[in-house]
Amino acid sequence: MRIVLDDWRACIAVAILLSARLTLPAAGQDVPDTPEVPRQFHVDTEAAARLQPQLMAQSGPAAGRYDAARLVFERLTKLAVPPADVRIAWQLRIVQNDRLNAYSSPDGTVYVETGLAQIAGPSTGLWAAILAHEIAHITRRDWARRYLAEKSLQSEGSATVLLGDPGLPGSAWTDPQKASQDLARFCRRLEIEADRDSLLLMARAGYHPDFVPALHHLLHAQGSDAPVVSLSAMHPCWEQRDRELTKAYVAASIEFDRRWPEWYASPGGNPPIVVFAEDPKVRKTGSGSWEIEVPMRCQNLAGAVEVVLRSGTTRTRTALAEPLPDQAAAGTEMRQLTGCTSPRTTITFPLNDGSSREKPARWTDVYVLDAWGTVLARADVPKLPR
Repeated sequence: MRIVLDDWRACIAVAILLSARLTLPAAGQDVPDTPEVPRQFHVDTEAAARLQPQLMAQSGPAAGRYDAARLVFERLTKLAVPPADVRIAWQLRIVQNDRLNAYSSPDGTVYVETGLAQIAGPSTGLWAAILAHEIAHITRRDWARRYLAEKSLQSEGSATVLLGDPGLPGSAWTDPQKASQDLARFCRRLEIEADRDSLLLMARAGYHPDFVPALHHLLHAQGSDAPVVSLSAMHPCWEQRDRELTKAYVAASIEFDRRWPEWYASPGGNPPIVVFAEDPKVRKTGSGSWEIEVPMRCQNLAGAVEVVLRSGTTRTRTALAEPLPDQAAAGTEMRQLTGCTSPRTTITFPLNDGSSREKPARWTDVYVLDAWGTVLARADVPKLPR
């Protein structure tokens, strides 16, 4: 299952690229800088108007069980600076399809699908992390920036590929795989830039920036990223987002502390526990003996977390943000508690592989749980070398 925080690219592909041609950058071309949107440019809002009837029919207002989301949205949009020359009518809509997705429209409408809404639950901080990102796409006019970037690549020399046309390419044709990778890099950069803007918006509105990595880690636990991230992926993986946003987290945290010195009194309350679990490492310690080391660091932790090493025929995923079932009795997991007090804490699981007649377990996943057994982070375990 592919988890995406916003899917505005799919919408613009339908609405703006309705012509028979898709423009791709030529091989070797640099991805353009994020372009500024000129005054009186309305291609994006015109596309949104064409899509609006369909999107509204597939969604409903955020009310009832989604009142917390609505209140967070209202607070964020009051502080958001709308783009110039664009008429924005802020709306939050819920799409009943159980997918883990959210997306936005240039007219000011944000759509959240019920699978992602269930992840956020009653947490105003997690809702802020979802909604601030989509609001940032709208205020930055990222639909228009994507469109202008493609036009810029076209004017600098590009390949034109007929959609659905199996005929031979013309003389200007180039490697479409390389072209799609260049465009994907540009889209991933837009995502990181929207993340940076959303962190500051959250801090000003009273939602601690740590809710953003907390959301990223919850989504990663659902299986959002493939083991090897494609160069053509339109979204950066959650680990890349954490790495590239390190300075932005610090700046937004300073702003939050300045505005909300008493964290508990902020609209989002105290920040969540955040666990950054690095890729586990496998080390041989003797004949048939191994260790799996799990480097990690924790933020906002008072007490302990539990690190769970699990085995299975395939890698598993949590169903949602709910307690992880205990399988220790079945011999398919090992557990350790840690206070995670040092900047870099390493948990070590000793293993014995092959000394008994029983087939050795295939260790596949590491989970980090809070005191209630809810998943905070997940990482894949590499295969033990033969």
